[in-house]
Amino acid sequence: MTLQSQSLLPWLKMHRTFLVLVRQHSESPEKVFVDYTEVQFQGGRGGNGCALFKRKWANEFAGPSGGDGGNGGHLIIEASKSVRSLSDIRREYIGLPGSNGKHGPGGAQNGADASHTVLSVPVGTIVRENDTQLIDLNYPGSRYIACRGGIGGQGNRSLVSSTHTVPEESSPGSVGECRRLALELSIMAQVGLVGFPNAGKSSLLRAISNATPEVAAYPFTTLNPHIGMVEYDDAVQISVADIPGIIRGAHQNEGLGLSFLKHIKRCETLLYVIDISVESYRQQLEYLKYELEKYQSGLSKVPSLIVANKIDLEGSSSRLESLCEESDSPVIGVSALKRTNVYDMCQRIRKLLKL
Repeated sequence: MTLQSQSLLPWLKMHRTFLVLVRQHSESPEKVFVDYTEVQFQGGRGGNGCALFKRKWANEFAGPSGGDGGNGGHLIIEASKSVRSLSDIRREYIGLPGSNGKHGPGGAQNGADASHTVLSVPVGTIVRENDTQLIDLNYPGSRYIACRGGIGGQGNRSLVSSTHTVPEESSPGSVGECRRLALELSIMAQVGLVGFPNAGKSSLLRAISNATPEVAAYPFTTLNPHIGMVEYDDAVQISVADIPGIIRGAHQNEGLGLSFLKHIKRCETLLYVIDISVESYRQQLEYLKYELEKYQSGLSKVPSLIVANKIDLEGSSSRLESLCEESDSPVIGVSALKRTNVYDMCQRIRKLLKL
């Protein structure tokens, strides 16, 4: 090895380390799922009116010519299918560029109105103020005016009257409306997968849809709700949500608690995913229904299907027979890992939704 190549070795090692760090930085992790935030909003300010007078050839006092100021822009919240979380929403939207109306010029012209600012949020976002629900943006394109822009001031040309023919004053534009609103996301899915941690909900969602939630052999693998679409041969699509694992005391905010129980409220049908490979399968179902009922009365009465998962494991067959005999609700045994009875389960889901 030459002396020159030896001198280059430290630089090459440093360069390789730099490339590894850049690669790791570029592979940005998945964004944190945010389903609640409080935001300070303010509409744009109206432009000031202008006090000027026209001067023409041979007519030095041609009268007032000051224009009105432009109106400030509104701040509008719009539901969009392309947005999945409230993670990109800032804590305040005040003094946004281009939100203020232009001041009135001379020459009998008015200032330009400011353009409105549209803030995109996920479909299913609820807007509240002081714990009062204002609107539910439950379909794409639904809008709500969070704050109205201020009104532009009057120029002296607009202040001319029969008793005040030569006004020398103008009025300033008004300040935009200011409000503090709470945005709460409640996911929109027809079917909700409900179960204890590590019951196999994420594996089941992977087996029936295009969703790819994380799957691992430890509890609380899923920390964010995932939605997948189940597609049928006749082009019917059903949205299914994997709700993060519930534990005993969830209605009292234990575990992941209330933060994800609220997402179950909109589901038309619930699938109780039970780990049939363990002896506590009966208690699992009892605790799940108890937690839902304690959180909101009547929630456990929603049309449902009991999905006994992991029937491929030893001892599951006898437990499945006992569960079918004891339960008043329909039961189906599946194996999300081997995709056993997954097709039949999808057909039962469709019947429950009457599609």
